Amino acid sequence: MARFTDPESLPQGEEKVAAVRGMFDAIAPRYDLVNRLMTFRMDVGWRRRTVRSLALPHGSRVLDLACGTGDLCRELAKQGHRPLGADLSYGMLAAARTDAALLQGDALRLSIADGAVDGATCGFALRNFESLPPFFAELARIVRPGGRIALLEVAEPPNPILRFGHGIYFGRIVPLVGGLLSDPAAYRYLPRSVAYLPEPGAMLGQLASAGFVDVERRLLSVGIAQLITATRRPTPPSRPA
Repeated sequence: MARFTDPESLPQGEEKVAAVRGMFDAIAPRYDLVNRLMTFRMDVGWRRRTVRSLALPHGSRVLDLACGTGDLCRELAKQGHRPLGADLSYGMLAAARTDAALLQGDALRLSIADGAVDGATCGFALRNFESLPPFFAELARIVRPGGRIALLEVAEPPNPILRFGHGIYFGRIVPLVGGLLSDPAAYRYLPRSVAYLPEPGAMLGQLASAGFVDVERRLLSVGIAQLITATRRPTPPSRPA
């Protein structure tokens, strides 16, 4: 995956956590509007597919991490699940439009019991966490054995011509539009933040190491988004004494 910048030049550790919280507090009021415009409403279909890919029975308890204004929570409820949302940003939670229960907290340190949820989703936030391996470990802790996760994130098209055009759009047009409608600094950060994402193979390997099986990655809309799904490793049957 091509990089817009060196990840070492971006905030790291606790500095990153504070920067991300402040950024999303600032853009919360117009977050949904800018998302729809930037993706030409394709994000609506991506979220619908994300929830379907969980393949969980109706009534499943599903936690949406970095829930923002509640887009995935609303889609989870629409498809018959019982959503719960969590986000680091109080501003995003205050702007949320969902009936789901919401909690403020760091996705790496959740106040949720082990195995308490049947599944988990996350939309466009992997690059915003302090570190991915601890996040995947936390997912493995809170999702019951046999439960499912679906992680939606930006990507870059494998086709060189499409990748070039996407780089121009994502690197120049998105910051311009976002800056006009919302916070300019936040939307300059957005394309740069792709540098935080590990290579796809490494990311899938991290999920497997955390305790997930059937780890799969699918490209959406000619490769401008990616959907990663996995199953929490089932508990081995106990052997008779």
